[in-house]
Amino acid sequence: MYYVYILASKRNGTLYIGVTNDLVRRVFEHKNDLIEGFTQKYNVHQLVYFEQHEEIEQAILKEKQIKKWKRKWKLELIEKSNPDWDDLYKSIL
Repeated sequence: MYYVYILASKRNGTLYIGVTNDLVRRVFEHKNDLIEGFTQKYNVHQLVYFEQHEEIEQAILKEKQIKKWKRKWKLELIEKSNPDWDDLYKSIL
């Protein structure tokens, strides 16, 4: 399985969109600042959205699509499945 995921700094805050084959490991790395870069710099640690794909090509395509979306559309995507902007990390453990 492959995952497209969105992390946020807070509700309506800074967003990060990524793709991975191990969602638990990858979010753990972001939460614990084990990855230098954007999420560390902007304190983007809350998993607010994710979706599964069977093929890596599908996941990468979806990640690229979401990255091109207007911010409003990204917020609507998150709020459709996670209206309270809960950190979904605990739900994937």
